Amino acid sequence: MRMLVIGLGSMGKRRIRNLQTLGVKNIGGVDPREDRREESASKFAVPTFSSVEEAVAAFAPSALVIATPPDRHMDYAFFGYRHRLPCFIEASVVDADKILELHNLIREGGPIMAPSCTMRYFPGPAKVKELIRAGAIGKVLNINYHTGQYLKDWHPWEPIESYYVSKRLTGGCREIVPFELTWLNDVFGEPKPLACLRDRVGDMSVDIDDIYHFWLRYPGGTLANITIEVLSRPEVTREMRVLGTMGQVVFSATENVVRMRTLGSDAWTQFELHRGRAEDGYINAEEPYVGELCDFLQAVETNNPAAFPNTLLNDYAVLQTLCALERLAV
Repeated sequence: MRMLVIGLGSMGKRRIRNLQTLGVKNIGGVDPREDRREESASKFAVPTFSSVEEAVAAFAPSALVIATPPDRHMDYAFFGYRHRLPCFIEASVVDADKILELHNLIREGGPIMAPSCTMRYFPGPAKVKELIRAGAIGKVLNINYHTGQYLKDWHPWEPIESYYVSKRLTGGCREIVPFELTWLNDVFGEPKPLACLRDRVGDMSVDIDDIYHFWLRYPGGTLANITIEVLSRPEVTREMRVLGTMGQVVFSATENVVRMRTLGSDAWTQFELHRGRAEDGYINAEEPYVGELCDFLQAVETNNPAAFPNTLLNDYAVLQTLCALERLAV
């Protein structure tokens, strides 16, 4: 298989590493920036191109990995559709209508389109899903979830003003809302937005909201109180407590565990989570990113969209929730 990675910034380089980990030998890269092309060619020994048109003509890829800023995702996804090239698409935060349009087009026959759902591949969310789906704590009543990571720590080698997280439409905190909802909705269902507060309360020099605090009602009456921010330091925050009729599930990224206690038990059952290996300069482990690309390759090789767990329609629904929350925001 010949894979073309579009966008050679932080995530694009990660995706090249992921593909090489999976044994893919033929990888090309696209980026309009010469310095990024030179860096990727030197670091990974891959051919690079300044445009996707040039790359398709010279490299003849089997599939695309779209790792550009979010406001360009659909441009390249529609390019892939027109050229019958399957696409893996990083998490989106804009262009909901285009995502729905593309979904409708591929329903009538088209290449596989796989929107990223990285959090589903992390061991903590996977264990929470396993316990909730098994009914381990009975009916879920309430969810408290707080996640955050200081925005300037995302790319410590460059100022936030130099890339998309500093823009209001694709701001770092705004982007993380659908990124997190993608796994939360997979566990708990499609929510109804109830209320939202978003604000700029930190010391960032750019004009973006740095905190979203919102309330959802999931199917069956489950209430969720969710805080997403780009303020947490010196370390990442990811803490969850799920209350059920028969017990509780707690997920702590700080302690790297999931705990469960049910009625009649004298102590918490603790599930240690595999930390994985983080690349130098990166915060998150590589394994979840490798896992979702592995599933994408499987879907392409078998021509089976169901081999990948996320869909464009799921992404559209998540972005509709984001927009509904913003309309409710105070």
